[in-house]
Amino acid sequence: MQKNDVLMFRSGLENNILQLHRELKGKTYQHSHYIAFNVYDPKLRRIHKATVGDRVLHHAIFRILYPIFDKSFIFDSYSCRMEKGTHLAVKRLESFCRKSSCNNRKNIFALKCDIKKFFDSIDQDILLKFIETKVECEDARWLIEKIIRSFEKGLPLGNVTSQLFANIYLNELDQFVKHDLKEKYYLRYCDDFIILSENRNHLQNLILTINEFLREKIKLDLHPNKIIIRKYRQGIDFLGYIVLPYYKVLRTSTKHRILKKLGNHGEDLQNGFISEDSFNQSLQSYLGILKHCAGYKVQKEIENLLK
Repeated sequence: MQKNDVLMFRSGLENNILQLHRELKGKTYQHSHYIAFNVYDPKLRRIHKATVGDRVLHHAIFRILYPIFDKSFIFDSYSCRMEKGTHLAVKRLESFCRKSSCNNRKNIFALKCDIKKFFDSIDQDILLKFIETKVECEDARWLIEKIIRSFEKGLPLGNVTSQLFANIYLNELDQFVKHDLKEKYYLRYCDDFIILSENRNHLQNLILTINEFLREKIKLDLHPNKIIIRKYRQGIDFLGYIVLPYYKVLRTSTKHRILKKLGNHGEDLQNGFISEDSFNQSLQSYLGILKHCAGYKVQKEIENLLK
């Protein structure tokens, strides 16, 4: 980029930020329309991308609201939080399994659930009430409502604010399970959650109790086809891994997806569509996933594929 182009870019950026400042100060700000597109990760997801100006505002709101709300969340909520994430969630599940099973000497059961059409089903009015309990500034409430109401129903997948708003919404479930039901071995990642118990009937009874709470309190439902109770020794499927006594392995579908993507990247490399550096970056990211589990066999399959 030439020096003049850089200066023009900076000037345009400054003008846009100043314009956004004027709109916020005068309360004339209006959220722009979203651009929608599909991604597969691996299932189909509809992503809604905001304009650059709106995304700048989303990040500013996130940075202010995150520390206000994060301290009220339970420890074992792992989605879209600093120093959390998928790998720590799986490690925590392993720790829970060891404690609950007395170091794998006792048989335990895992109840795994997720919420039906979670982001689409979030009630914006209820969400705003939760936010208003901790945000007293009227101007801030006005802006937050602008962001939430910018989407016709629920929350859009794609906004950084949606990740925080989702945790605020499901914090109600977390508090209910931990403090009202007093479930010791409970953890959640986004709308997927797991509860461990020695008693299968106890877990079976929790399904109705939790679903009734979700319906009455936050107008959500458990996904009826994704309610699973399994023995620990059969393996607990969570966030791409299968947790078993003494070790964990990669989920079969995750393994197949990695091998398929590496095969496609290899073809792209041979055809000159991507660079060797780009291919190696992808390879190292997949090998990094295997470091978190017993992945020797999968690594050998990758080596054979590359040959």
